[in-house]
Amino acid sequence: MKKQVFYIHGASSYSNYDDFLKDLREGTLRNPHGEKSALWGSRIREFLPDYELFTPEMPNSQNAKYEEWKIWFERHFEFLNDGVCLVGWSQGAYFLLKYLSENKLPFKASTLILVAPPCKPADFGGEDGGDFAFKIEKLPAVAEQVADIHIFHSKDDFVVPYEHAEILRAALPEATLHTFEDRNHFLQEDFPELIELIKNT
Repeated sequence: MKKQVFYIHGASSYSNYDDFLKDLREGTLRNPHGEKSALWGSRIREFLPDYELFTPEMPNSQNAKYEEWKIWFERHFEFLNDGVCLVGWSQGAYFLLKYLSENKLPFKASTLILVAPPCKPADFGGEDGGDFAFKIEKLPAVAEQVADIHIFHSKDDFVVPYEHAEILRAALPEATLHTFEDRNHFLQEDFPELIELIKNT
């Protein structure tokens, strides 16, 4: 049986709908031609050809809602086995932290990898993480479900400040914090450290 990896991408989420509309009108168009992304998250299948990869397109990623993501995540449970590795990037990591702090998985995850994870609401021009916020004091429930937890964060992250990683590490002392100096929000084509970790778990 192939090792399973379930990867959840990043997204934007707004508590205030008017802020979302403002961003649609005035925000920078990151990909006006609609080209396929070359970032590592979109290429993860290339790096892990011998794994059973789950990379679902999460609902409404321009203004994500936690309940919608929760429903869609749970729809995949019938395909997941004990030993699955859960990976979340940015909003995807925020989602996994909230979900695992409030819900029990029906299978045993072997590893949780959080890449540039927010841990509290923050205002990035109106985009504040929406309803994905969770209570820090509930985080021990995450460690009760997944023993092997890893946090990747860079000190020059301009989206999610490094302070979030320090807060998470304090709340999850069991976790391993992988600190970088110059990877910003991990907007890169390759991520060899992450791939090596997955292969070694």
